[in-house]
Amino acid sequence: MNGKRILTVQDLSCVGQCSLTVALPVLSHYGVEAAILPTAVLSNHTMFKSWSYLDLTDEIPNIYKVWKENGIKFSAFLLGYLGKESIMALCEQAFDEFSEEGAPVIIDPAFGDNGKLYGGFDEKYVAAMRNLLKRADIILPNLTEATFLLNEEYKTAYDRAYVEGIAKKLREITGAMVVITGVEQDGLIGELIYDGNGFEYVLSEKLPKFSHGTGDIFAAAFTAKYLNGSSPAEACAVAGKLVYDCLAATEDWHGYGVQFEDVFASQIK
Repeated sequence: MNGKRILTVQDLSCVGQCSLTVALPVLSHYGVEAAILPTAVLSNHTMFKSWSYLDLTDEIPNIYKVWKENGIKFSAFLLGYLGKESIMALCEQAFDEFSEEGAPVIIDPAFGDNGKLYGGFDEKYVAAMRNLLKRADIILPNLTEATFLLNEEYKTAYDRAYVEGIAKKLREITGAMVVITGVEQDGLIGELIYDGNGFEYVLSEKLPKFSHGTGDIFAAAFTAKYLNGSSPAEACAVAGKLVYDCLAATEDWHGYGVQFEDVFASQIK
């Protein structure tokens, strides 16, 4: 460990490989202490036919009170699936009260994909997220989330001018470094990075697979590598390779997510 402690804010599914269930081991694998602020506890993630949901919003002020008593601070913040607007104000409170000097805020908006919002989200949630992203140093939207944040048309076929225009507009409204994930160009897939100075693509081979939780894995790996001194492009390359390897290792999609454990085990051998 390098003394870095990340606070990651997202839900906890008791069964299923997503959100905190993958963020904790991925952050730890890359040598960063992972502290958590669970927004809710679910019996299992929502790719199952049914689930239970325990909202933890009311407990967060109590957690903050004790953290302040114990003088706890964090080296960085990683926000994923939040679920409701009221959590966002509590996230901003955490930035204000529990940041070490210079602690970066990294936010994956996590509200949609494939041109649609996830179930339970609406334009009100998008508007609240748009405001929260102004507190971020780095944002990690996919193209669906990027277009909803800008009220732009979502396109399945696009050129570099289109996606670069989206990145530039996001930079203008948030002030954050923009990393658009899942960008496809010339049969490759990866990320477009825009920091206000220039555009940088990190692209690699695309597997003909899709799985729940890969965005959460990418965000955790990116954050850990970035906090440990990698450039945004280097962090994207490592995180993208991890997602690729996890998809490749998951031969039979079982609904839980990808089998990242097999990938980590092979790296240890």
